[in-house]
Amino acid sequence: MDKLNFLTAGMPLRTGNKGYGKAFEILDEMQLDGLELEFVRGVRISDTSRETVKNSSMIKTIHAPFYINLNARETEKIDASIQRIVETAEIAQDIGAFSITYHAGYYLNMDKNKVYDTIKKQTAIITDTLSKSGVKVWIRPETTGKATQWGDLEEIINLSKEFEYVLPCVDFSHLHARYNGISNTYDEFAQIFETIAKELEEKKPLEHFHAHMAGIEYTAKGERQHLNFEESDFNYKDLLKAFKDFDVKGAIVCESPNIEDDAKLIRDYYYTL
Repeated sequence: MDKLNFLTAGMPLRTGNKGYGKAFEILDEMQLDGLELEFVRGVRISDTSRETVKNSSMIKTIHAPFYINLNARETEKIDASIQRIVETAEIAQDIGAFSITYHAGYYLNMDKNKVYDTIKKQTAIITDTLSKSGVKVWIRPETTGKATQWGDLEEIINLSKEFEYVLPCVDFSHLHARYNGISNTYDEFAQIFETIAKELEEKKPLEHFHAHMAGIEYTAKGERQHLNFEESDFNYKDLLKAFKDFDVKGAIVCESPNIEDDAKLIRDYYYTL
């Protein structure tokens, strides 16, 4: 990508029930760059909506359904999770989406190394299936907000080394919550960018980055709920300074409850830097 783009997590709230066409109009009026389609409960989009999204020149990403666990104990749940990710990626390619993201799984009190191997095995099935179908979109496990969820930054970087089309989706708010308040200073944000750039150098990851941001409430156990930026201790200003200093390009998806206004807030602040 040639710049950093600011997206909303789903259609802007003021869209109401008027659909994607109206959503893109609102985003354009607000000088935002696009949106992340939210396949929360299933990979579902009507033919009309699909065509509207496909014909838009705005930036698009997709969040796969939340019912995904590549480390489930039940084979049928793993198979269904793989299928949801594959179907999401197929739609992403059809509509011209930049990448897809998903929460990969849970530890379920298992050994972390064993869980990594299991998720690697399922990721191989996903990437092989997509390769055979000619689907070439970025597949991005997301950093997660609770210690019970697989997906710290190191795990996702390591998985990204294993597969051509796998890269991290860095949810900075999740990292802040996962570690009960750290990952919230300029130096810590800079370290994240430095680590990703160094470890995944051949993929030039800072040139096509996919990030999530929001205000966040957390406890000792991690993420509790998303908040608006100004209601949270999340240090979005220093994060945006780090994005600027490292010349990161790609997509930032705003997941605050008031998605379009906070997306506009961070977009406007970024352009003052």
